[in-house]
Amino acid sequence: MSAILKMRQADTPPGSEEVGAFNANPDCDAGNEYDGRMGLRISAIFVILVGSLLGTMLPVVLARYSKMRAGPAFFIAKYFGSGVIIATAFMHLLSPAYEALSSPCLPEGAITSYDWVAGICLMTIFVMFTVELVVSNFDIFGSHSHDEVEKPGSSANGLQKGSRTSTPTPQPDTPNQSQDLEAQRAGKANAENHNRDLSVAELSHDVSYPPGGDDHLGHHREHTENDSYSAVAAQMMAIFILEFGVIFHSIFIGLTLAVSGDEFTVLYIVLVFHQTFEGLGLGSRLATVPWSKSKKYMAYVLAALYAISTPVAIAIGLGVRESLEPGSPNTLIVNGVFDAISAGILIYTGLVELLAHEFMFNSQMRKAGLKVQLPALGCVALGAGLMALLAKWA
Repeated sequence: MSAILKMRQADTPPGSEEVGAFNANPDCDAGNEYDGRMGLRISAIFVILVGSLLGTMLPVVLARYSKMRAGPAFFIAKYFGSGVIIATAFMHLLSPAYEALSSPCLPEGAITSYDWVAGICLMTIFVMFTVELVVSNFDIFGSHSHDEVEKPGSSANGLQKGSRTSTPTPQPDTPNQSQDLEAQRAGKANAENHNRDLSVAELSHDVSYPPGGDDHLGHHREHTENDSYSAVAAQMMAIFILEFGVIFHSIFIGLTLAVSGDEFTVLYIVLVFHQTFEGLGLGSRLATVPWSKSKKYMAYVLAALYAISTPVAIAIGLGVRESLEPGSPNTLIVNGVFDAISAGILIYTGLVELLAHEFMFNSQMRKAGLKVQLPALGCVALGAGLMALLAKWA
């Protein structure tokens, strides 16, 4: 990090040591590199829109059908998308953020005297963890935690309605009633364990089965019915934050494409794949969220919002192409700060919510064996590798 600061100081020409002075870089006040080709740029709006829609909608549609959900297509899409999200965080967000906030076009001062990218990313990760920690302890109304569970019917047993459960008032039971109750509980527990073992035995070695697909971003948690509210709240918060991160990134790359110059053709092609792969990563997350029947449309809404983000940004960029200056200090600061925030969001999501929860804390994945684990890991590596390769051009 200190090497970057030294490079900034070394690039400062004589006579520009004053605070607020700009480095004498001819590219700093060059506006943008727009060179016409309006028809091709307009076509990018629709091509990227189609690619983004395909990427995000495919996993969601596959998840709507039980046969397709358990097939290899959803398995590949899910874990390939996980790798895409991880690579996007490091190669397409963190690296450009460093480039923007270490630009010689920035004025000397607070923004150049500290490694803000690492600091912002670190703060974002801590905020992400804190938010998930708080949300996971309360339901969507903030009324109870995992350890204190409210039972709607508890008032019938002498408890005040809406109060948290406590040890119920003991009532006299006959010996036969106690024995019957214990037998019923034991039988129910054995049946549940038997069914769980059967499901794992039948599916754990089948590569077409995506373990952990029914819970918090792939993490199979054995929640009871009583704490399902807090589990859903945590999932909703995680998916909305992830959506925020990828949409802001998509807006900035859309603006860049709109006014790019000689590299436009290469950037155009690369961004089609970039947005499609990133959409696949987001769509696979949307597909694993257990939406209620009244909220199933939210998966399609969030997918559509991502799909239109880059096309809308391209259209806006074309509209303000005369005044848009990607190399201006204000643009660089805004771009760098939001890229760093988005990087922190995707790093936390990728490493904690995806890799850790899907592979380490997922009981079904642990029991599945290498026949499932290695193909899943291979899909993650393939997604990360392809996305990292695209970073060479965009």
